[in-house]
Amino acid sequence: MDPTIPILLVPGLAGSPRIFMPVMPALWQFGPVMVANHIRDDNMPAIARRILAEAPPRFALAGHSMGGYIAFEIMRQAPERVTKLALINTQAPPDAPDVSDRRRVLMTRAQNGEYRTVLDELYPGFVHPSRRGNASLRHLVHDMGADVGAEAFVRQQTAVIDRADSRPTLAAIECPTLVLTGDEDNTISNSRSVEMADGIKGAKLVILPHCGHLAPAELPQATANALAEWLRS
Repeated sequence: MDPTIPILLVPGLAGSPRIFMPVMPALWQFGPVMVANHIRDDNMPAIARRILAEAPPRFALAGHSMGGYIAFEIMRQAPERVTKLALINTQAPPDAPDVSDRRRVLMTRAQNGEYRTVLDELYPGFVHPSRRGNASLRHLVHDMGADVGAEAFVRQQTAVIDRADSRPTLAAIECPTLVLTGDEDNTISNSRSVEMADGIKGAKLVILPHCGHLAPAELPQATANALAEWLRS
């Protein structure tokens, strides 16, 4: 990879740059690394436009979870600016109606002062079952949630509910693409990753063993290795 090409990382829902901190040192050898601000708008087109306005002319793009939804929107708006794409613990289809309904309940609770409780209840689904008692990972989820805040959490959920179906545009993605997930992601099934990898020509699928939804934090070395190989491709 040309070392002058920056690497743009996009966190997930209620996620902050902290999610990528364990893997960032391994990425700097390939180019300057930056993390997008994705908490200011309540719809995917606006989030992507603002990120693009602040991004370098061309960049490698990696999105985690909701960050993957944003990455798809960036690919719709400016595919010529993305040299490589990594989709981490994410999916292409929109929410089913019942999932959107659950999101609205969480939004209301967050607005009513239960934001930290909501994060605590979501945590078990974020990590591999063996890590549900991991205090440092639970602390990370709370710290990232505090970075984002309840108001931005509600904006993000609104954007996620209204996001476009990205399945019809998978075949249009032409840059080198990595699809990475965990073998026990209980937030987004890894069958969704298989679907994306099958739909994107030449995409590489990596399913990390003994890993849940927070791959960069749960298995940072394995995630960094996969990202490094992607950046070398």
